[in-house]
Amino acid sequence: MSNVVFASKLSRSFCWKAGTRCRPVLLPSGSTEPHKRGTMKYEKRIRMMLTRRGFVAGSAAVGLATSVPIAAQTSSSRVVLLGTKGGPTPSSSRAPASVAIVVDSALYLVDCPNGVSGQLAKAGIRLNQLSQVFVTHDHSDHVLDAGSLVVLAWGSGLRSSVTLHGPPPLRRIVDRSLEASDYDIAARMREEGRPPLRPLIHVQEVSRSGEVYRDAHVRVTCAMVDHFTVKPAFAFRFDIPDRSIVISGDTTYSEHLIQLARGADLLIHEAMYLPGVDQLAAGNLSLKEHLLRSHSTTEQVGLVAARAGVGKLVLSHLVPAFPSITDDMWLSGVRKNFRGEAVVGRDLQEL
Repeated sequence: MSNVVFASKLSRSFCWKAGTRCRPVLLPSGSTEPHKRGTMKYEKRIRMMLTRRGFVAGSAAVGLATSVPIAAQTSSSRVVLLGTKGGPTPSSSRAPASVAIVVDSALYLVDCPNGVSGQLAKAGIRLNQLSQVFVTHDHSDHVLDAGSLVVLAWGSGLRSSVTLHGPPPLRRIVDRSLEASDYDIAARMREEGRPPLRPLIHVQEVSRSGEVYRDAHVRVTCAMVDHFTVKPAFAFRFDIPDRSIVISGDTTYSEHLIQLARGADLLIHEAMYLPGVDQLAAGNLSLKEHLLRSHSTTEQVGLVAARAGVGKLVLSHLVPAFPSITDDMWLSGVRKNFRGEAVVGRDLQEL
């Protein structure tokens, strides 16, 4: 698949000022594909890659796809981290990672982990504001509540249609979840006068990079990222009137993500604290291999942010989400490669 650059009027990496084109962010010289010869060698390769200095100037053989401008508006957006933990195991300190973007009262939600409806309520976002849902990949901590979310939104007064966008088999996941609620749906239609739910729910399966959705408020594009055996997996970019936002999804270091995030105002990127992996894996070599091949170390996150030229970096989907790992510990690896603003995300934090 060829690399694709998504640019908007908000882009800082490819722009025109006073007749001069901004300097493009530099791309790495070495391959970043996962090593195929085992966990220990791949872990060593990660450490070696992070010590390299310099990279080849410019972005070779990259096409520039310019987005059609969104109509000028004065609306502002809310971006809320509903949860910031990575992985399926429940935690008392952090909720599973998901992001809410609200523009002119319309809710655009990224990922539907367990408990996402309650996190929306805590953030003061009504479920009947739900408009579009974007699923990065089909791991349970990203899609488990996709069906229950729309059932609860419908029970909370939703009357307009909702489309869920994401990789196959998202349609089957949603259909089976709704089927499990058939009894409740029928009872509420009968006893509460609610409209039929099924005609309101649509699923658009996504299998390739490019534009996913657009309306008067937002243009959403995606890029395929590398989440080991879980394919396809996507990152999403939201270009809205007041800023551009990129959400990495789950991925190891990805050139496609760098292209998608060019000049974004805000990059919300998953992060893995490498010194904590052994404790999390607890001797499970398969789990350790999964972690190393599926996620981005803090040093790699810093490289992505620097090479994409983003305005602000927020760490989320933290792996492992141990309370003993301080913000300074999370950010120490990032700061080796990224000099811009970087913070560790918190549940219900508004950006």
